[in-house]
Amino acid sequence: MRNLQEATERICELKGGLVALDALLPAVIDTLSAAGLSRLTASFDAHAEVARTMMLNSEMSEVVLAAFEREVARNSALLRRGHLLASAAPAPLGLDPLLLTTTRVSAFVDMTRLCHSTGFFFRRGGQLFLVSTRQAIVGHHGTPPPDRIEIELPADPKGDTYHTLSFATLPSGDRRRCRGAADVDVAVMALDPTALPASALLLAFDESHLESLGEDIGVGDPVSTVSFPLAGSAHAQRLPLARSGAIASSYGMRFEDTASFLTGMHSHPESCGSAVVRRRTVDRTGKGLEGCQLIGIHSHGEVASRDGPSSALHRAWYADILMSLSDGC
Repeated sequence: MRNLQEATERICELKGGLVALDALLPAVIDTLSAAGLSRLTASFDAHAEVARTMMLNSEMSEVVLAAFEREVARNSALLRRGHLLASAAPAPLGLDPLLLTTTRVSAFVDMTRLCHSTGFFFRRGGQLFLVSTRQAIVGHHGTPPPDRIEIELPADPKGDTYHTLSFATLPSGDRRRCRGAADVDVAVMALDPTALPASALLLAFDESHLESLGEDIGVGDPVSTVSFPLAGSAHAQRLPLARSGAIASSYGMRFEDTASFLTGMHSHPESCGSAVVRRRTVDRTGKGLEGCQLIGIHSHGEVASRDGPSSALHRAWYADILMSLSDGC
């Protein structure tokens, strides 16, 4: 009995150790640069090969060998995904990195297009998300849920060539991949970075872009959205354009008891789902998007006033909703 008890306790200790290692690897991936991840991947492959050779030349059961190969494959996939996220190409010289966060989003049921929207990319840990409207990703206000979406990603700095990618929104009926909030016109869809072409140019916001870094944000502060206002015109291009305005209501307070605030800027229907950003004033010497704060998700619906519906006041949903939507995806 003593030997059985000791064996059981040892198995429990091994399980606890494996869970701790499962938590360690994503943490290591999050902190390493692309070069560091490349070195880690090469080192892991070498150590795994040594372990494999030792196991094959010892009295290991087929069950143990199969479990080893399964875990090696899983960890290799985690490293590849982390490397793809960490090695996203910086914005080419002269191209504002903010433009590479944004994509057109088209939602379909079979071959029927439900809507055009704007979307942007958000990264949390090792997971990449597409953020857009509820209608575009999970359906909204009585509209049928889409079964797939299409996005466009530039393949060169001028947007002359691009990739059109199609993703099923409910693969095998797994709704955990797409999530929307009940009272907020925002939804997220988890994307597999390994499914994106190597030449695709994109950048993603992350949790650091939600932080104010101690800066006060108030009425009248300038903000921008990035979308495709020239779609369908003779001047249309694949890269998005920015439109600017100002915060129009008290930032941090709920407008009309919703998780939103107001902005005053010109808009168009297909800009719904775009990121609302402000330029930071604190000194940030890093590259990429570090000079931007993500404060909201733009909603096209104009807020009525005594001047009529064209008041140029638009609702923006607070960006911290992305933290709850990205949980569990």
